[in-house]
Amino acid sequence: MEKLIRQHTISFKNAFSGLVWAVKTQPNFRVHIALSLSALVLGSILSITYLEMIIIVFTIILGLTCELINTSIEAMTDLITSEHRENAKIAKDVAAGMMLTTAIGAVVVAIFIFVPHLLNLTGPF
Repeated sequence: MEKLIRQHTISFKNAFSGLVWAVKTQPNFRVHIALSLSALVLGSILSITYLEMIIIVFTIILGLTCELINTSIEAMTDLITSEHRENAKIAKDVAAGMMLTTAIGAVVVAIFIFVPHLLNLTGPF
């Protein structure tokens, strides 16, 4: 049991190191964190519902996860080859496409959740 706990502790430390590395070295990850915090603050200011906040949090987690996967694929591709190869380009482009798709989805979720609350603040035209 002690060995199992030690292995999980090491895995947790490695995972945390990966997150710290991403925050320190990846500008896009920092942008995602800033936008995520802004969405949480805006949600709090607008008093969005509990369910809407859960959807925002899930969308944030999905976006940050996709950014980490994208970064991982890019780093692994660079490790495998430093020369231009079509398959390496495809891997990087598809990973970037995954992130773009997730970002577009996050904007759509934000529009559906925040716009009605913002319109309620302005009152009737």
